[in-house]
Amino acid sequence: MTVLAIGLNHHSAPLDVRARFAFTPERLPAALRSLRERLARAAPEATLLSTCNRTELYVAAGDAAAGAAPADLAQPALAWLAEQGGASSARLADHAYVAEGSAAARHAFRVAAGLDSMVLGEPQILGQIKLAVREAGLAGTLGSTLHQLFQRSFTVAKEVRSATEIGAHSVSMAAAAVRLSLQLFEDLSQVRVLLVGAGEMIELTAAHFAARQPLAMTLANRTAERSERLARRFGAQAMALADLPLRLHEFDVVVSCTASTLPIIGLGAVERALKSRRRRPMFMVDLAVPRDIEPEVARLADVYLYTVDDLSALVQTGGEKRRAAVAQAEQIVDAGVRGFAHWLEQRASVPLIRAVGRQADAWRAAELARARRQLARGDDVDAVLVALAHGLTAKLMHGALTGLHAADHGQREQAALAVQRLFLGPSRRSPAPH
Repeated sequence: MTVLAIGLNHHSAPLDVRARFAFTPERLPAALRSLRERLARAAPEATLLSTCNRTELYVAAGDAAAGAAPADLAQPALAWLAEQGGASSARLADHAYVAEGSAAARHAFRVAAGLDSMVLGEPQILGQIKLAVREAGLAGTLGSTLHQLFQRSFTVAKEVRSATEIGAHSVSMAAAAVRLSLQLFEDLSQVRVLLVGAGEMIELTAAHFAARQPLAMTLANRTAERSERLARRFGAQAMALADLPLRLHEFDVVVSCTASTLPIIGLGAVERALKSRRRRPMFMVDLAVPRDIEPEVARLADVYLYTVDDLSALVQTGGEKRRAAVAQAEQIVDAGVRGFAHWLEQRASVPLIRAVGRQADAWRAAELARARRQLARGDDVDAVLVALAHGLTAKLMHGALTGLHAADHGQREQAALAVQRLFLGPSRRSPAPH
């Protein structure tokens, strides 16, 4: 059984490239079905993880592809992903990575533990992985191998968080947005804040801004019920997303993170807002992938626009305090990888075990049929039982002893040790045949 991790992330691809290959939660079921059809029998298990920092495919190859090279299995998956992003396979290959077996497990475990995140030790990624696993299960593409991989990744992540200080003093994207806004507006008590979206990132951002007690805070979302609930929680106001272009000029700080596939704040809307504000500056943060705010907005003289990649330097500076915990976390990951590799090795023996079982069943059936015939014609019961036992023993021993005698001198000692382990056990010793 071969396990592959294929994808691109904030280390390998810039924001605009990642945006092309991002999948919203609503797209996951259809995407998984499409991926399964493309991989067919060669790799029947697949999971798709898509966040603002990464899009990754985890694939487990079936027995039909046991002899295939990893590149042969990765190629159709990469071709599928390229098509989804409307790019050529060559362009995607410039930013993609492929890991196999233990390396794939190590990657998955490090991702789950927050060791591969832009924000070192951030906890949100674990929930995103659980969502990806749940969607794969519902689509019927999870399978026992990937189920085992991700269950072990959850265990590793839990141990990393409980046994290390990897998440201590975490500087999240939300906290970084507030810090940057303080550089432009020293006193947030005179600042009006607009948060667009209602997901986990906006919820965290609202909490950080609410702690600074801005003059006003407003939440806008397509689903009014969710924005109203968050607004009540943080003592803010709720606004219909459709009203955003008309009211954008009211806000000094705008933070947006939605699942929209197209920008929802365009250049024209921001230009009109600046005109109404008499060129008073606006601080804007786009935490969405794909972007919520048109990139051209950054060219406006009175707008300070930051993306998730722009915030990474500030986030990583805070992360230096937690670097000392990384070595300990990596040791936990190493132990998890060894455990998964051992499980994979055991899984590789399953077809052989099943084949041996089928052969044993056939031997038993043949000997039982012979014994019944002998009993039916009136043969002595004890003699029939002795013959039955002898026949089963002979069949069991025949293959091993034949292989032992047929082995050449170079292989005979190894064959003898194998026969010894199988029939005498590890504690019994017998001399190698000559």
